[in-house]
Amino acid sequence: MARVLVVDDAAFMRKMVTDVVSGGGHDVVGEAGDGVEAVERFRELRPDVITLDITMPQKDGLAALKDIIAVDPGAKVVMCSALGQESKVLESIKLGAKDFVVKPFEADRVLSAIQKALG
Repeated sequence: MARVLVVDDAAFMRKMVTDVVSGGGHDVVGEAGDGVEAVERFRELRPDVITLDITMPQKDGLAALKDIIAVDPGAKVVMCSALGQESKVLESIKLGAKDFVVKPFEADRVLSAIQKALG
């Protein structure tokens, strides 16, 4: 079981991801609604895995990913975004994300991405 931080600017999407993660036997230890809050919550909670949206206010997911990896180069981040554009996927992987899930997602895909991130 992993401790997971769920980050998305849409409350309904955080709820969907939380339900999938919890249903998969993991513990959702926190949520964040933007990239600034994501970095703060990561520092505070030190989760095993983070699900991170790309398009968010204040600081987008790619900028938050850079900051999180700077805090902990071993951070396990799974990007979750409707932006399935190849360039964003490649950029997030280069920055250190372990996997990328495109919305709308299947529950099994999210859980397999978390397992992959955990190694």
